[in-house]
Amino acid sequence: MLDDLIADRRGSEHRFTVYRRDDPPEIETWLATHGVAVESRSLPPGGPPPFIEIETDGEVVGIIGVEAVEGLLEPPIVRPGDRDGVSEGYRILFEVLDETVFSGVERRALLAVSREIEDRAFRVGDGTLRVSFQTLSTFRSQTPVYRTLATETDLDIHVYGVDDWSPPAIPGITYHAEGVERFEPFWAMAFDGGPDETRACGLVARERSDEYTGFWTDDPAIVGEISTTLDAG
Repeated sequence: MLDDLIADRRGSEHRFTVYRRDDPPEIETWLATHGVAVESRSLPPGGPPPFIEIETDGEVVGIIGVEAVEGLLEPPIVRPGDRDGVSEGYRILFEVLDETVFSGVERRALLAVSREIEDRAFRVGDGTLRVSFQTLSTFRSQTPVYRTLATETDLDIHVYGVDDWSPPAIPGITYHAEGVERFEPFWAMAFDGGPDETRACGLVARERSDEYTGFWTDDPAIVGEISTTLDAG
């Protein structure tokens, strides 16, 4: 079950330390919604620009400049393939927050995560992409994006959603509306990476009161679990 995948990710402990000089940057509040402990420390005069140190299970796994990730607070939403519109900081945090359980995240932020996954699938141009849209009517606004994905690549796309709307027939896209009611609270995606499993990526988020709790991942094994769960219906 998708809930079990979220619960399993809560086993890791993540800590972010923001090194800054004056008032806390907005990124501190943003990080606090992603299920990680956030600590602030002061930088001395003449020290380096503000930066973030990331620890996972007590081990430092990365350091990122605050300025590099500020673009994530207003993530761009672009057509797959339009790489100039996606901030480098956003792509960096996509990887840094891999399998970090977030909470209290709004739809716009998850839409940007989804665009990153769709864009990766577009660039690879092959493989299987599975997406749960909760209801098929939710897919209506995304039809142009998925028409592009289906017609300009060799992707095998599977769309899951409760049958409350008749989506258009698009070669390369298969719709699944039977036995998917248990996916209705979820926003889930899985791209298997096509010929290169290192390009695999996925997302699982559960909606509660117009906010989402979940995680995204670059781990091919976890992406495989998401895909298998969706495929099983």
